Parts: sequence; structure tokens; C-alpha cells
Amino acid sequence: MREGDVFMVKTRADWLGAMLKIADPVLFNLFDKRLRRKMPVLKDGREPYSCLEAFGRTLMGIAPWLELDGVSGDEAVLQDRYRRLVRDCIAAAVDPDSPDAMNFSEGYGQSLVDAAFLADSVLRAPVELSEKLDDDTRKKLVSALESTRKFPADGSNWVLFPAAVEAGIKALGGEYITEPVLRAADCLEKWYLGDGVYGDGELLRNDYYNSFVIQPLYIDVLRAFGGIPELSGLLEKSVLREKRYAAVLERLIAPDGTYPIVGRSAAYRFGAFHALSHASLYENLPENLPPEQVRCALSAVMQKTLSCDIFDSDGFLKIGISGCQPSVGEGYISTGSLYLCETAFLPLGLPESHRFWSGPETKFTSQKIWSGEDIPADRAED
Repeated sequence: MREGDVFMVKTRADWLGAMLKIADPVLFNLFDKRLRRKMPVLKDGREPYSCLEAFGRTLMGIAPWLELDGVSGDEAVLQDRYRRLVRDCIAAAVDPDSPDAMNFSEGYGQSLVDAAFLADSVLRAPVELSEKLDDDTRKKLVSALESTRKFPADGSNWVLFPAAVEAGIKALGGEYITEPVLRAADCLEKWYLGDGVYGDGELLRNDYYNSFVIQPLYIDVLRAFGGIPELSGLLEKSVLREKRYAAVLERLIAPDGTYPIVGRSAAYRFGAFHALSHASLYENLPENLPPEQVRCALSAVMQKTLSCDIFDSDGFLKIGISGCQPSVGEGYISTGSLYLCETAFLPLGLPESHRFWSGPETKFTSQKIWSGEDIPADRAED
């Protein structure tokens, strides 16, 4: 909502409104089968990939809300509408005769990334995005995911993408393979550096890829393949690591809702807090970090960002952080890439009665510190 000239993000209704404001141009244009025609790409050479980027990343963020049972009132009406809308969008995306048929298999491998995000959405909403799909759409989606098996994924966070694809195929009832899952787990365990942080490959990189991709997808994949003996004990380890990393992320949010802009893909905006939202959704926050405190911290980031001019005249996101800043976007950043910001809204998959939503407004860590409050020292963990 707006108060004067300031975009206010405080309540669950505010979060829902912001999430859908971002998602709507992608979903409704895809439903009308005109996304390819209407969405600007803003970067030469990214045309084959941008639509799947926008859809997969949007869906990964809104899926838990679609799956949530027990919603009532106006929100329930909206939820029912979007559940049906998204299933129609999936059908449009995987129909080879659709004007918006999406590219899962051509090019250098970017499609693997966003097929993995789409697959992870199925893990986050298995009833709404798998069980309730019609048989033809489900088969086409499985086939589309299978087509990404041709792409190599070595040496970086990309090892998680084939694993997530196989997890999605498994959730959809397809014939999955486990080799990419075992390989991803082997790599991530070798790359763990301590204190809640994985290397992106063998080296540490000062960016947010532990949050954008590594920690949330690794946990989701391990949950999906929990019965494999070779993975025994890894989920418990990964959850403890995310718990520590969530504490670090919350401390990075300044009293005014800004946060350090470092490393690659800064144009994903508050998608930088994917792992903090993921830990909130799955009730994996550390004991000394109350869920309502995280709500207030994330709300401050969203409010700061959404108070800037980040939408074009058709409602699509512009490249940038604080408004339109095209130079912030690396060569692989197009309009579709920006929709990773929707992952910050994962806690909308928690019921309104949950402490995340019902707890009182409270200062978050940096607000406590910079207002002179005496708080316990932060503690690194192995």
C-alpha cells in the first residue's frame, strides 16, 4: 500500500499485494499467450531465455502461497484465481504450438537454470503444481525438464540445477535419475567452508549466491531425495548451515532497509534474501532470531526497494537496484532474470496465524544495535 509518496510494506496484505504486483505482468501476459511479444528483454542475445527466466523465477517465489491450505476471505478468492491461472500458464509454457512455448533445450545452458527453478516450484507446491495439473500438461512438463539433461553443469552452483530438475521430475511422477543429485551433494559437501557458507566451486565468492541458489535449492533437493542412503545425514547438516546463514543475512539489513551491494547479480534485488525467507518458511530460523523480527527486517528491504521506480509503463521490472540502473546488470541479466526477487515472498506460504505474521512489530538486529540497545555478540559456527 501507499501512504503519501511512500510504498508501505508491513502487513501480510502488503506483502501479498507487492508479490502479485511484480508477478502479474508475467502471469497474465503468459495466460494470454503474449508474454514473448509484450515483455522487454533489455539485453541483446537474451531473447531465447528471458521468458522462461521470468516464469520459473516468479513461480519459485509464489508457489508456497499457492500451496497453503486454510486461507480465508478475500485472500482465498485471490489464491483460487492464481492457482488456476498458474496451471494455465504452465500449459501455455510447455505447449509447442503456443506463441509462448518456452525454450528448455536450445542454446548454451541458461534454460537449465530456469527449468530448475520451475522444477523447484513443483517441490514447493506439489498439490497445486503437480497433482492438479492435467495429465497432458504434466507429461509435457516432464518432457521439457528431461530435455535439459543435455547441458553440462560443472564447477559452480550450477551443479544444483540438474539435481533440482530431477527432483521436479520425481515430484511430477516421471522417470528420474539420481546421479546428478549425488554429484551435487558430493560437490557441496566438499565446498562447505564453515560458518554457514559454501564456496561457489572451490573458492569463496563475495556475493549472495549462497542465498540466491545454493542453500535453498540444496535443502529442497535433499528433502526430495531423503531416502537415498548416500545422502543420509546431509539434510540435517544443511539445515544447520542455513540456520546460521539466515542469522548472518538478517544482520546485513541496515536500519533503513538497505543492505550491502556486493558481487554478481545484484539486480535480483531482495532476492538476495531468498535463504532467509526459505529458513522462515520451513521454520529453520535460529532460536535467537524470532520470526516476527525477520518479517520486520524483510519488510524494511521491500519497502526501501519498492519505493523506487523499478517498474516500466507495462509493469515489468527494470534492471537496477534503486530504480533503473542498467549498468548494474551483467551480460547475462535480462528482464526475466530480475524475477528472482519473488523468492523473498516465500513466508506467504505460512498461515496468517503463524508467529511470522501474528507476532508484534519489533526492531531487527541492526535497528537494535544502532539505537543503542545492548544485545548479545554474534557467534561464528563451524
